[in-house]
Amino acid sequence: MRLARIASAVAGAAALALVVSGCGSSSNTTASSAATAAQSALASKTSEVGSAVSSAKGAASSAVESAKSQVSAAVGDSQVLSSAEAGKLVVGIKFDQPGLGLKNSDGSFSGFDVEVAKYVADNLGVPADSIEFKESKSAEREGLIERGEVDYIVATYSITDARKEKVNFAGPYFVAAQDLLVKSDNTDITGPAAMAGKILCSVTGSTSAQKVKDNYAADVALQEYGTYTECVEALRSGAVDAVTTDNVILAGYAAQYPGELKVVGEGFSTENYGIGLKKGDTAGTAKINAAIAAMIADGSWKKALEDTVGASDFKIPAPPTPSS
Repeated sequence: MRLARIASAVAGAAALALVVSGCGSSSNTTASSAATAAQSALASKTSEVGSAVSSAKGAASSAVESAKSQVSAAVGDSQVLSSAEAGKLVVGIKFDQPGLGLKNSDGSFSGFDVEVAKYVADNLGVPADSIEFKESKSAEREGLIERGEVDYIVATYSITDARKEKVNFAGPYFVAAQDLLVKSDNTDITGPAAMAGKILCSVTGSTSAQKVKDNYAADVALQEYGTYTECVEALRSGAVDAVTTDNVILAGYAAQYPGELKVVGEGFSTENYGIGLKKGDTAGTAKINAAIAAMIADGSWKKALEDTVGASDFKIPAPPTPSS
């Protein structure tokens, strides 16, 4: 607006100068004075235009630098975004869950959580071969995140209010239901209420077994191990009567031991799996939520499930809406 007013004034001054220069000789002295005044006004207004343009350029440049600074600050405040910008990510997964997070004998990794972790990394600009996978047992997950030993964790990590006090969650990227794993020839245990007087196994740091005790069978005996694989081995040997956790995890073990183990219970709770990252990392959480949404939208989410736990006749649920 200011530039428009100045330009108008400059045009007026220029017009005045032209008029004066065309006057007759009888008015030479007067014309000369007027011309000088007009030229002076023109020079003054031209200077104002230059100053205004320079000022506008300076303001625009400052705005650009401010925006760049804000983006840089957001990245700097986010461990996961800073690591991604550097081209390498450390991602926590389970190493012993068939179909979800499994370290294979050749050192490779497979499972649905692994596919989610790789998709998110790619969305952040980091290829799969630049990911370092780190084992993240249930009881160790918050500590790994708080100490900065991982950038994010994708390890059947249920979103709970208690955990939100320590870490940020993106997601959910999957909604599971709690069930029981028993021997195939077991006819006594059909659900959580039938666990009265039985021995129930789950892993340290998980909430699954306590839910059964609190809500279904107060006199159930709880047995904890460090991993679900240890629980499954205890079930196979007869040391415990059942293993409890989410149906998608149990389905992987049932598929690993066909004819020996089965899943029962028909889903008696809801577990929202989230991707855990540093507490307060708002920018990183938003970027990972966007990656999860993209994975669901482009069909990669469903394909990853079909290629992993889908092979065990597991019924794939509807995709969730990431919002945490």
